[in-house]
Amino acid sequence: MKNNIRKFSADELAAEFEKMGEPKFRAKQVHEWLWKKSAHSFDEMTNLSKELRVKMAEQFSFYSVTENIVQKSTDGTVKLGMKLHDDRLVEGVMIPDDERSTACVSSQVGCTLSCTFCATGFLKRERNLEAGEIYDQVVLLNKHALVHNGKGLTNIVYMGMGEPLLNYDNVMQSIKYITSPEGLNMAQKRITVSTSGIVRGIKRIADEGMKFNLALSLHAPTDEKRNKIMDINQSNPLNEVMEALNYFYEKTGNKITFEYILFDKFNDSLEDAEHLYKLTERVPSFVNIIEFNNVTGVDLRKAKRENRDAFVEYLRNKNVSVAIRRSRGKDIDAACGQLANKNG
Repeated sequence: MKNNIRKFSADELAAEFEKMGEPKFRAKQVHEWLWKKSAHSFDEMTNLSKELRVKMAEQFSFYSVTENIVQKSTDGTVKLGMKLHDDRLVEGVMIPDDERSTACVSSQVGCTLSCTFCATGFLKRERNLEAGEIYDQVVLLNKHALVHNGKGLTNIVYMGMGEPLLNYDNVMQSIKYITSPEGLNMAQKRITVSTSGIVRGIKRIADEGMKFNLALSLHAPTDEKRNKIMDINQSNPLNEVMEALNYFYEKTGNKITFEYILFDKFNDSLEDAEHLYKLTERVPSFVNIIEFNNVTGVDLRKAKRENRDAFVEYLRNKNVSVAIRRSRGKDIDAACGQLANKNG
């Protein structure tokens, strides 16, 4: 079986080329094609001889991601269904704004967490995505940002299908390819990784000195309520998560973003707002209030507007930094919580 060429580091690639009787600088050229020029086949590596490209194709595989389905929302959001080398599918989203083009990328095929409000949670987790497959999503979504928004990607959020910190090594490697001067050279401060609260992963990020932004998918401000909608809270309770977030802040200086979907008569009371306020006092943070997008088979419903406004006003009166995140791409099931490979 051929080895996936994108799984080799620059040094490992140099060793492979030496075995092939090729000079080491060829490996450097290939590495540049893979991560700086985003080549998707050996044939694109035009400064290499045809003979060498044939030799590489005989020895290595090239597992690139391809577009399968493209859907465009009335609000300009673009959802891509993307096919992997084993015919599995993932989805990613490009969200355009006047000043920004944001890519929402997936980290797993399906998900293991089964959060009760998320369409992806109804899928079984088939496998983790490799670093190159995450990188490819960024490359493909960037092309759509250029076409549909007139500017390349300015921001990347790991908020698509899957829990990024349960695919830790591949996610971190993909970020290195995206941010490295030898890759896409995007600033880490432009990247946000969203987690449901994997304590060991949060601490590991801090220890490894990663400087990207971290968001917690909170959605309920107490263990009692969070246990009802997010099974992960049973093994990673809020107190431990908050300690890990503080550790992350101490190491990086980056404030935490709390993502909070408001559900009607579940987590939208002023008492809930007070509990959330107390969490924000424990670590420097922002709060994103997210509109719930209806998911087939889910009993939860979107909070009433007057309840949302009262909730937000309560927090702002406590000097909490709060933003209401407008839902995008609902008409093509591209909004938060709706990615489910329906069109696969």
